[in-house]
Amino acid sequence: MRIHVTSVFVDDQAKALRFYTDMLGFVKKHDVPLGEEARWLTVVSPEDPDGTELLLEPCGHPAVQPYKTALVQDGIPAASFAVDDVRAEFERLRGLGVTFTQEPLEMGTVTTAVLDDTCGNLIQIVHSA
Repeated sequence: MRIHVTSVFVDDQAKALRFYTDMLGFVKKHDVPLGEEARWLTVVSPEDPDGTELLLEPCGHPAVQPYKTALVQDGIPAASFAVDDVRAEFERLRGLGVTFTQEPLEMGTVTTAVLDDTCGNLIQIVHSA
């Protein structure tokens, strides 16, 4: 068994697609209309185009907004993405205007940083030595 698709709830799918592709560097995999407002919209790592897909899921369910708000208020990331060098990625993304809620933090063999995806989520980037 392996993870095929996982998701983050986003306030605006078009805005999320721009952020996750233009800023974070993912590539669009699927973009299938689901009615007038929603899409089955997934992105993948360009390094693993057949790997795990991230679904940029609309926030339509009434439970989603309170859930997302609570996570952000408590500083809890909705997802975690592996990078080769947290500090270098932090500098690259900050140079692109990405807002971080946690600068790179070393905890033993793990380094993390947390960013705001502009769509209602905190996202962690992480490297394990």
